[in-house]
Formats: sequence, structure tokens, C-alpha cells
Amino acid sequence: MSTVNTDNAPRPVGAYPHARRVGNLLFLSGVGPRRAADNAVPGNVFDEHGTLVGYDIQSQCEQVFANVQAVLEASGATIANLVDITVYLTDMTRDFATYNAAYAKFFTGVDACRTTVGIDCLPTPIAIELKCVAWIDS
Repeated sequence: MSTVNTDNAPRPVGAYPHARRVGNLLFLSGVGPRRAADNAVPGNVFDEHGTLVGYDIQSQCEQVFANVQAVLEASGATIANLVDITVYLTDMTRDFATYNAAYAKFFTGVDACRTTVGIDCLPTPIAIELKCVAWIDS
């Protein structure tokens, strides 16, 4: 077993690695849309009191997909190695169509299984998070 961490993805928000490899399986920890460079969430809009008042799901989708790709690359894998993806959306009704189109564009040719779950919130002010499993040949 080995753990993977990379400076090309945002730091985890807790005490866990970006990914862990067990045999030929690679398990990615939940990946959000924060940028690695500044820890900011693209598309978030805050009022003068620092309260989140809006977000751009397209921007968050593009960033979270790039973050997943960065963790995969640090692990010696690509998006083609993905076998299972669980996606968490905080507003399924508002965001599913945009997310689904962005997903189809980014993951073209990827035959991973996918589950999308609507949830109330995530631990930071993000609207999407991905949990992925990949297969890496020895």
C-alpha cells in the first residue's frame, strides 16, 4: 500500500492523503474544486460579510475535473484508468444539467461507472465533490 500527495491539487481539508493505492486499485479521497495555487474556489461569490451568495457550477466542474486529473497523474494514472466515480452535488435540481454536460465533455471515452448524489452541503463552500476509484496495471 502507498499514499499519494501532490502539490498540483489542493491540499486535503483533513488528515488524509490525496489517494491511496492498494494493489492495482487507486482510491482517491474526495476531490473538490479548490485551486491548488491559492485554495480559492472558482466561481464563488461572497457578500461584504464573507457569506457565500452564489457560485458558478461550470467553473467548479472544470476545476474539480482538473484536480482529479492532477491526483491521477501524480499516481501514475490518467482519466482512462477510472473505473468508478461518485459525484456529490449540493443542488441537484439547479446544477445537474450543467454538470452532466461538463462531465460528458471532460470524460469523453472514459467508461467508468458513475453515481451522482444530491446532498445538503459539503464541509467547505463548494457545490461539487468527486470520489473516484481507478485501476492501474502493475
